[in-house]
Amino acid sequence: MNSKLINELSDLVTNKVITQDTASRIEQYVLSKQQHKPNKLFTVFGVLGSLLIGLGVILILAHNWDNFTRSIKTVFAFLPLVIGQIFVAFSVWKKKSSVWKESSGTFLFFAIGSSIALVSQIYNIPGNLSTYILTWIVLSLPLIYILKSNTVALLNMIAITYYACEVGYSFSSFSESPWLYLVLMTLILPHYYSLLKNHTNANITSVFNWLFPLSVTIVLGTFVSQLSELGFLMYLLLFSLYYNMGKLPFFNEQKLRRNGYLVQGSLGIVIMVLTMSFDDFWYLERFFFNAQETYVSAILCAANVGLLIYSYSKGWLKTFNLFQYLFILFSILYVFGLNIPIVGTIVVNLMVLALGITTIKIGADKFHFGILNYGLLIITALVTCRFFDTNMSFVIRGLLFVSVGIGFFLTNYILLKKQKSKVESLKH
Repeated sequence: MNSKLINELSDLVTNKVITQDTASRIEQYVLSKQQHKPNKLFTVFGVLGSLLIGLGVILILAHNWDNFTRSIKTVFAFLPLVIGQIFVAFSVWKKKSSVWKESSGTFLFFAIGSSIALVSQIYNIPGNLSTYILTWIVLSLPLIYILKSNTVALLNMIAITYYACEVGYSFSSFSESPWLYLVLMTLILPHYYSLLKNHTNANITSVFNWLFPLSVTIVLGTFVSQLSELGFLMYLLLFSLYYNMGKLPFFNEQKLRRNGYLVQGSLGIVIMVLTMSFDDFWYLERFFFNAQETYVSAILCAANVGLLIYSYSKGWLKTFNLFQYLFILFSILYVFGLNIPIVGTIVVNLMVLALGITTIKIGADKFHFGILNYGLLIITALVTCRFFDTNMSFVIRGLLFVSVGIGFFLTNYILLKKQKSKVESLKH
């Protein structure tokens, strides 16, 4: 983008838009900014290079591993760790660029894991996979703040998520709710907050905006132990919380592709209510309130209510958006609607239809074709679901799909005409 700007300067001078002196000063400013700005591509290749070097060393050692004595094996087990620490110390001491810090941090992160595994294998130290990953995480977490490394933070987040899944999803003979996951993710939050505050529009911040809620979504199911019936409610409340967070001005004013909370929240809500729109879903056993799932649901519900109250007090809730309030109606329905299939099915189908109409209205108000068509897709998904679980004739089903198709065409055509007329009015 900067190179394009520099190339345009000569044209601007030729057309007497700016003077030659102004063009020279702009060019000097742009070049000075480029000198102080880290090369993102170089950083990526530096991290990939560290990964390839580490994998290559491991393969070379693995090929000759059985020929080494225990002492030599121990030396090789600690050698990557020592080398990684030297590079990290050099990066910090000499205040090297972010490329050095990201590369050395990535190398040391994997060196820690390989050293733990090799020492355990050499000396036959007993343990399980979850303990190994937890030890790896605890030893590598300080690197995030020593190096201010985004790559190490992302790798730790992935490792923490895998640890929680290993503990909570019965991959082993014994499973439990990974409460330690909350502590470990909290330790990463200061780094994430720093990115939100100081690098709001950076690409790496957008990656965190997507990966952080995705991690919580994956792990939430591990906290469902006794009452699977409440798992659906827990997820809907979580997605509602994402959506309400994404509607905060800090996130909502960013481009949609950077707002992982809003996108995941919206998609999650739609998927959950579509799942619950089937008649068979509501034949569930009534749950009791003194359970872990009930407490988690209550916390998520309270967080949603608190966020809405805060947004209202700040004057951010200017228009009614069904997505933001759906959790209230659904929580009431979920608690009292079990074992009454006809009520639950009808109300949820009306909810889905209302969500589709709401999304279409938002897209039309913003002149956003993506949001508009997303609303139409919600209604199409509802019609498709009813295609499989109703006894309507194929003629009626076909007419429904034709109607939706016509709706796609007309709504896009009308919005396009309005957009063109608005542009024409602005020109005049």
